[in-house]
Amino acid sequence: MVTPALLLLSCLPVSAQEVAASPAEADYYEIVTLSEPAGLALEVSGLTILGDGRPLVATRRGEVWVLDNAYSRDGSEVEYKRFADGLQEPLGLLLKDGWIYFTQRGELSRMRDVDGDDQVDELETVCDAWRVSGNYHEYNFGPRLGPDGNFWITTNKPFGDEPFGKVSWRGFALRITPEGEMLPTCAGLRSPAGIENSPWGDVFYTDNQGEWCGASKLSHLEPGDFHGHPWGIDSCDLPEWQYKVPKPPPDGKPMHEVAESHPSFKLPAVWFPYDKMGQSPAGMIWDTTEGGFGPFAGQLFVTDQHHSSLMRVSLEKIDGHWQGACYPFREGFQSGTLRVAWGTDDSLFVGETNRGWGSRGNRTEGLERLVWTGATPFEVLAMSATPSGFRLDFTAPVDRDACAQAAGYKMESYTYLLHSPYGSPEVDSRELEVSEVRVAPDGLSLELVVPDLREGFVHELHALGVRSAAGQPLLHDAAYYTLVRRPK
Repeated sequence: MVTPALLLLSCLPVSAQEVAASPAEADYYEIVTLSEPAGLALEVSGLTILGDGRPLVATRRGEVWVLDNAYSRDGSEVEYKRFADGLQEPLGLLLKDGWIYFTQRGELSRMRDVDGDDQVDELETVCDAWRVSGNYHEYNFGPRLGPDGNFWITTNKPFGDEPFGKVSWRGFALRITPEGEMLPTCAGLRSPAGIENSPWGDVFYTDNQGEWCGASKLSHLEPGDFHGHPWGIDSCDLPEWQYKVPKPPPDGKPMHEVAESHPSFKLPAVWFPYDKMGQSPAGMIWDTTEGGFGPFAGQLFVTDQHHSSLMRVSLEKIDGHWQGACYPFREGFQSGTLRVAWGTDDSLFVGETNRGWGSRGNRTEGLERLVWTGATPFEVLAMSATPSGFRLDFTAPVDRDACAQAAGYKMESYTYLLHSPYGSPEVDSRELEVSEVRVAPDGLSLELVVPDLREGFVHELHALGVRSAAGQPLLHDAAYYTLVRRPK
C-alpha cells in the first residue's frame, strides 16, 4: 500500500544528485501529449501559430484545425475547430499579411478567415505553373519566405509509376513571386521534406537518404545549385531555368570528389549519419526563444520521421560554405515527427504522422508539446572546426583534469558515395587520434588537436571521458561534424 507520504515523495522533482548520477532527456525536456477528438486522424502535415497564440494544424488528409486550450499542463481538454477541409495534401502553413499560405499537390494556395468565425471564407490559387504525373510521392513542401521576399517551396521527385507521364520541375526548389510567377531555383533534390528560412534570411532544406543521396542531409539553398540527383536535369533545358545546366553526375564517386569536378554540385551543410541520427529528416526550426527553451538559442532543431525524434544542429560559415555538427536531442515522441512551431510560452509544438511507412512510438499520428523543465542539461553546446582540429563548447564548466585526457575521446571520419543505389555505406573510414586536449581556464570549452582532418568527411566524436565540474556525464556524448571546408 502506498502511503500519502510516499505518494508525495514520488511526485517531488528529480534532485540534482539523481540527475547527475543518471541523466535522462525527460529530466530536461518533457513531452506533453495533446488530446484529440474521437475519430480524428490527426496526421499533422502543417503547423503554425496564429496571432492570438492558438495553433493552426493541417493534416495530410486535407483538413485544417484551430486549437483552443492547447497550452494546458497535461494536454487534456483541447478544443478543435475545423477551419477548412477538402484540401489536397497540404504540407506546410505560413502566415503573411492576413493570409495563410500553403502548398497543395498541384499548387501554392492561400486562404483566410474574413469574419473572425474560425472558418475559411476565401481561398485562392497563387501559382499552379507545375504539373503532376499522378505518382503518389509528388509532394510539395513549404512555403517559406526567402530573403528576396519570394515564397520558397521544394518538390519531391516521383517514385514509381507516372500515370499521366513525366512532368517537369520535380526534385527542385522553386521560388514563387508574390504575383505568382514561378522561378525554378535549385535542382537535384530527392525527397526534400523540410524547408526553412534562417533568422538571417538564408534558406535551408532537409533531404532523405536514397538513390543519389547517400545520406540524409541538411543543405543550404542558393540560386543555381545542383544537389546531386539527376532526375530533373532535363527540366533545366527549359527557358524558365536561368542558370547553368548541371552536368549529369558520375555514378559511384565520393561526394567531395564530385564537388571538385562539378562546380555546380552543392555539398551539404550537415550529413545525418544513417540510423545513428535518424533515417528521415523533415521539418525544422531555429531556436529564437532567446533562452526560453534552454541553452541552445540560435541553433536548429530538426525532426526525424522514422526515429520519432528531434535532432539538434549548430552551424558556422567557413570559406563561404555553411557547415556544422548534429547531435541527438530528444527521443520518445509517440509517432513520426514532421512539423514544429514555437508556442507563445516558448514550448515547441511537434506534429506527427507515420503515413503508413512506420516510425518509432505507439501511435500513428498526433500532436505533442516539448516543454523545457528549467534544468540545464550538461551537453556539448557546439562543436566547431579549428585549423588544427575542433573546439567543443559546453553548457556548464567541465572537470578540467578529467577532460584533459586524450584517451577520453574517440573519433573517426568517413564519407559517402554519390551513386544510383539506395543510400551509401560509410566509405573510406579512418580512426582518428586526438593528440592533445587544451581545456580553457573557465572550463566552458576545450580544443582537440586532431592531425588527420579531411575535407568532405563526417568527423564522428564520442566524448566518453568528459565530466562536468560537478561530476556529471554528458547527456549525449556523440557529435557528428561535417567538415566541408577546413579553416585556414
